[in-house]
Amino acid sequence: MTTQTLSRARAVPRGEPARRPARWTPEGLSLAALLAATALLYLWGLGASGWANSFYAAAVQAGSESWKAFFFGSSDAASSVTVDKTPLSLWPMALSVKLFGLSSWSILVPQALEGVGAVALLHATVRRTTGSAWAGLLAGAVLALTPVAVLMFRFNNPDAMLVLLLVGSVYATVRALVSTRSTSGHALRWLALGGALVGLAFLTKMLQAFLVLPALALVYVLFAAVPLRTRIGHLLVAFGSMVLAGGWWVAIVELWPAASRPYIGGSQANSILELTLGYNGFGRLTGDETGSVGGSTGSGRGWGETGILRMFDTEVGGQIAWLLPAALVLGGAALWFGRGSRNVRAGLTVWLGWLLVTGLTFSFMAGIFHAYYTVALAPAIAALVAIGAHTLWTQRHLLAAAGVLAFTTALTTTLAFVLLDRQADWLPWLRYVVAAVGVVTTLLLAGLGRLPHRVGQAVAAAAVVAALAGPTAYSLSTAATAHTGSIPSAGPSSSQGLGGGALPGGMPGVAPPAGASTGGLLEGSTSSAALTALLQTDASAFTWAAAAVGSNSASGYQLASEEPVMAIGGFNGSDPSPTLAQFQQYVANGQIHYFIAGGGGLGGGAGGPAGTTDDGTTSEISTWVTATFTAQTVDGVTVYDLSTGVQ
Repeated sequence: MTTQTLSRARAVPRGEPARRPARWTPEGLSLAALLAATALLYLWGLGASGWANSFYAAAVQAGSESWKAFFFGSSDAASSVTVDKTPLSLWPMALSVKLFGLSSWSILVPQALEGVGAVALLHATVRRTTGSAWAGLLAGAVLALTPVAVLMFRFNNPDAMLVLLLVGSVYATVRALVSTRSTSGHALRWLALGGALVGLAFLTKMLQAFLVLPALALVYVLFAAVPLRTRIGHLLVAFGSMVLAGGWWVAIVELWPAASRPYIGGSQANSILELTLGYNGFGRLTGDETGSVGGSTGSGRGWGETGILRMFDTEVGGQIAWLLPAALVLGGAALWFGRGSRNVRAGLTVWLGWLLVTGLTFSFMAGIFHAYYTVALAPAIAALVAIGAHTLWTQRHLLAAAGVLAFTTALTTTLAFVLLDRQADWLPWLRYVVAAVGVVTTLLLAGLGRLPHRVGQAVAAAAVVAALAGPTAYSLSTAATAHTGSIPSAGPSSSQGLGGGALPGGMPGVAPPAGASTGGLLEGSTSSAALTALLQTDASAFTWAAAAVGSNSASGYQLASEEPVMAIGGFNGSDPSPTLAQFQQYVANGQIHYFIAGGGGLGGGAGGPAGTTDDGTTSEISTWVTATFTAQTVDGVTVYDLSTGVQ
């Protein structure tokens, strides 16, 4: 046998799914079509959302102007305060703005591409688990068409990067599992990569990233084909990789002299560890969050009622719940029907672990919770639906398997009817079509084992269409709607979500409004042409062109003028930074040109939210400014020139 023949005859390592020759197969064309359609859905009309969440958009703009602001995730290029998250998700957007200039597209396109990448990775993971390209395609399609996923992959919150990295961590873990059954595999390398991706996910959204760790560790302990001692050793290496990938930035920030770095937004003691463990950590579980924008008494009342049905309530259900019961039923049933396949059982274990731990955490957390957080459930739901449906389909000759498929179809279409009925005036015919197709396909699926193969395929396809009709309609509505503000919502019920506001003035391609607004706790300010011109006047002579209470109030002015605007008190206006003495020193040094009154935040301020009684740092600063300097009004906004000296 020649060397060439030996090369062609190389065996596929044991445990690896067989691979087709590299050519355009129907499966390959279908994957290309799926990714192209996903890109179209996530990119079409993307610029309509303006700055989206101006809180993060301002930090992206700042990072594109200053490497120091880039590294820390500062709200302004002069680095007065950071955003209240670790900054990894901001970095691709900031680099995009640095390359292509400041615009809605340069900020949001990286987010959309992260969504396409997550779909591709999920397809590859499920494909490797099941050996079925069609199962991979179904998983990718379900993820792509989940309404909250469409929302987040067209928005500039950290969740897009979080989902991409966590899906990547499961892919790497699955590759490690397969490699343990191969003589040429590199299990330790793949597992270390999985750990590193979780660490990077921590640098994206802190402790939420760790919700997948129980599932990743459990699946490797149960299914790796190496001795137990070796499995534990591999997991320790992966843990070290995670700590290194996520801890280097935290260590630098902790060791960096506080006087020469920005204040850590969201903390009360200028500490990244406090932010990690408190406001963005255990406080989210208990509701004990100092400096929170609202919050609860521990029962979840401030953020909706907690409990096992939280994912199905009127706020959350339309975002994520469409296929949640199907994922649990199909995933659980497939553990039994797929017990002959180690790969399938491993895949089901990791995705069920992801779904249960994350879903229960979201259901019972008493602190800050927003419906868009549930995008973290979308990959697990999509994978379980695809793996479960594929496994039961291969056993469709069994009455029990066919019965589970029929029951799941009935359950899913019934839930879709309920969710669609909550928006009864929107596409009122759709829920009846879904229900009708659901009834017919349920009856036919019950006798699936007796149907001719092609007829069975047609029935299964109809069931998939019925199950996806509702979320697809919600997703298309989401993509067709502009979303701004801090708490966006998917579907037809809300174009912007809580905190939404007018699209920002001064954005390329968007005419500035005739007047201006100071923004609020959950919405960005808007500037006018006159106010923007005022902020840009002699801006190079000052460290900050202006200061305003709260990050959202500062963000709109900064994005319009592209000059640093200090966010007093951080996101909520409740951070004790700067102190009154520090602010007075900045003014005395000639570092701040203007103070813009109004805005919103828990810290209050001149012209702040009605009913504010806070006597903290931001209130002290506002009181001192109003008593010391002369006000002028520019397009309805009160501005104080701090460069004129004490009046």
